[in-house]
Amino acid sequence: MHDGGRGAPVIEVVRGDITRIRVDAVVNAANSSLLGGGGVDGAIHRAGGPRILAACRELLRTSLPDGLPSGQAVATTAGDLPARWVIHTVGPVYDSAGGEHQAALLRSCYADSLAVADGLGARTVAFPLISAGAYGWPVDDAVTQAFSAIRAATTAVEAVTLVAFDEPVAELMRRLRQR
Repeated sequence: MHDGGRGAPVIEVVRGDITRIRVDAVVNAANSSLLGGGGVDGAIHRAGGPRILAACRELLRTSLPDGLPSGQAVATTAGDLPARWVIHTVGPVYDSAGGEHQAALLRSCYADSLAVADGLGARTVAFPLISAGAYGWPVDDAVTQAFSAIRAATTAVEAVTLVAFDEPVAELMRRLRQR
């Protein structure tokens, strides 16, 4: 169990809707524009309401005029979600020729999101499986990269919930968590 100091958090796996998870911060698998889209990104913007979009527009107007780069993370209000914050991160689009550089960008999404959570004082964070949807990352490797990054993190976050939208992915996460 995490001692509340800095170390690797406890990892839980659930099947469900990330917009309904009660945690301090929900991570959004965003696109660089931060303006919503499909998949998790669209669901978070729809469920969270207009305050999330307004906060994203303000970031684009001020500190992120070129959008959020892949591998980085930034926080906004969670609007109407049961979380306090949304941490937006942009995963890399899968390219089989991308190799370790691309895998490092994917791991950076998790690490930078946890660093942002630390800055907020968040102790519980829910992640989707970043880049494994529309960005085409092979699901088994996306799960491996997620566990690798979370386990390597030095963070004050006490608990991470990996949220799978369907049971086959949740079962894969549970199996790979044991490694």
